[in-house]
Amino acid sequence: MDDRKGPDLTIVYKIRPIGDPHPGTDTCADQDTSRLNDMSSLTTKLACRNLHQYLSDLPPAILDALYENPATCMAVLRELPELAKHYIMRILFVDTPIAVPAVSSWVTKDAKNDHKEAINILCELRIWAQLSLKGGLPAYSLSDMFRSSLKKALLGGGHLNAAGAQLEPDKHAKTPDSLEKYASERWEVLLHYLVGTQMAAVSGDIKDLLIQCGLMKIGEERDNVFITAKGFQFLLLDTPTQVWFFILEYLEWIRKRGMNLVPILKFLFELSFTSLGMDLPSDGREEHVIQCLQHLREIGLIFQRKRTSRRFYPTNLAINLVNRQSLSFVNAKSKGFIIAETNYRVYSYTTSDLQYAIMSLFCDMLYRFPNLCIGQMTRESVQMAVSHGISAEQILHYLRANAHPDMLKNTPILPQTLEDQVRLWEMERDRLVYQEGVLYNQFLSQQDFELLRNYAQELQALVWQNEAKRYMVVNKLAHDQVKKFWKKHKRDNT
Repeated sequence: MDDRKGPDLTIVYKIRPIGDPHPGTDTCADQDTSRLNDMSSLTTKLACRNLHQYLSDLPPAILDALYENPATCMAVLRELPELAKHYIMRILFVDTPIAVPAVSSWVTKDAKNDHKEAINILCELRIWAQLSLKGGLPAYSLSDMFRSSLKKALLGGGHLNAAGAQLEPDKHAKTPDSLEKYASERWEVLLHYLVGTQMAAVSGDIKDLLIQCGLMKIGEERDNVFITAKGFQFLLLDTPTQVWFFILEYLEWIRKRGMNLVPILKFLFELSFTSLGMDLPSDGREEHVIQCLQHLREIGLIFQRKRTSRRFYPTNLAINLVNRQSLSFVNAKSKGFIIAETNYRVYSYTTSDLQYAIMSLFCDMLYRFPNLCIGQMTRESVQMAVSHGISAEQILHYLRANAHPDMLKNTPILPQTLEDQVRLWEMERDRLVYQEGVLYNQFLSQQDFELLRNYAQELQALVWQNEAKRYMVVNKLAHDQVKKFWKKHKRDNT
């Protein structure tokens, strides 16, 4: 090779067994192994914010606009800490600012931490504002808009609903029981779609939302979508938490689509102060609220006979949304129904099609009876679940969380052999690591090889080396920088 040229460069994929670095590799390879071990130990966590955390992240203009709605102020008040509620009610009818020392005197020394937390929350939500009195004394002032709307909510005034329309009695009024059944069925359709049930179908908007919030991902074929590790963890949540998480993701989704968030949030707060079996008008509402109503109708928060109907009924999912009270309908996941044995067989005493579909994500289903389904956990079934992003720990957590009362008597709940085998099946897929890099070879001298290798080490970009054959692999992202260094070195020597 001509001495004026650099080493030969080839893009390669470095395959290295985990925990068994190639002889002659340097500390950079050990760092790669450490990073991979860290990655394998990560578990997907659902970030489910509460109402206070969500509202405090909104722009001030949106937050101020929300406080024009009495229902919003009541919902915010209901979710505040007890001490914060006391502070608001204490100065609700006091129009002048309250000095900071005066507010501090309202609590004893033992409650200073609670006092500080309450003040911080009130200020973050822009309910209280800090200002200075004459002479520079710091003080707190209650938001005029929040004060006015909360007075209206507590003392009466204004329309019951945002549309302000009045409805005639419904000849086909829905009963609370029928609304609960409808809400349960519609929400289960969403969960069935999440686990891949063939008969379950959702609209394109809901499908896009599931992908955007990370509960599902697109497969190799564009039409195929699969549940993710985050989605599997979503299935383990109780129904009120599932609905709350989904609505938070839905609100972010509509913001990205350019829809007006303020009327939609006001609409959701309005629903939370209705009662089961009460009907509301759909006429007179904003266009974006009408679109939101159809999305909520699809997932069971709203019952509406048809899109053009002038009335709709909030279900228990919508009414209990903000305060997240326990739902009254029976949830199969709340009762233990699973027995797992040391031969990796899983017995599920349930009539729920959804639980059958969840089990089929990591089991080969063998038998199904009216109140019992039997599955077999195998190497192939567990590794298929892992390939879709479901971790071994999430599978084991699902089995523990739904363990039959007879299994709960055992310590530990699951057989240790089953737990170990599931983890081993997961680790089998991670014995090899594929890392893209650039191969440098055909060095004319050992000095040139060592110079370039040392530089790559300084960048922490050296993936692999063979000093005897003068081979080295550099991380592809650092290739341009290493190449520039080599050209500069040759140019300076020339």
